[in-house]
Amino acid sequence: MMISSPCVVSLRWRLEDAHDQLIDELTEPMEFFVGGDDLLDKVEEALIGQSAGFEADLHLEPENAFGDYRSELVFFETRDIFPAEVEVGMQFEGPPDGSTTPDLPPDVVYTVTEVYPTHVVLDGNHPLAGIALRLALKVVNVRAATAEEIEEGSVAESIFALAPNPAPPGSMLH
Repeated sequence: MMISSPCVVSLRWRLEDAHDQLIDELTEPMEFFVGGDDLLDKVEEALIGQSAGFEADLHLEPENAFGDYRSELVFFETRDIFPAEVEVGMQFEGPPDGSTTPDLPPDVVYTVTEVYPTHVVLDGNHPLAGIALRLALKVVNVRAATAEEIEEGSVAESIFALAPNPAPPGSMLH
């Protein structure tokens, strides 16, 4: 079966930054929905018209991946609105309850990047924002999408949606 939208592909890949540092490796095939929210536009573009066995090495600049790093998505919040066990790496969907920062974007996942006695630093950027990526992928299988998958626009939560941000359309594996 040829890859077209909509369908489901099983992929293996190795994802590295531009300095060859491993970010993620799928050694076992994982399914992704083509034509929805599971894959970045540039990845889908490379897959369309291909079939099982296809391999590609893609270079993705930030604008074709998770977007540029946006300093305006870094915020300082008072320490007292967080649980006592707040620590670096914790994530919050939308502004934390009691937020004192006006106009915090509500549709962002914030990652705690620093914890101080009086404040906490929240970063609304995707962890891979601003990073050029190399993706070596192999198509293991292609199948028709089910009606439910088509309606959802996804087969599972994409590993590329680690911490969504309001990036422009076309950012990495959406």
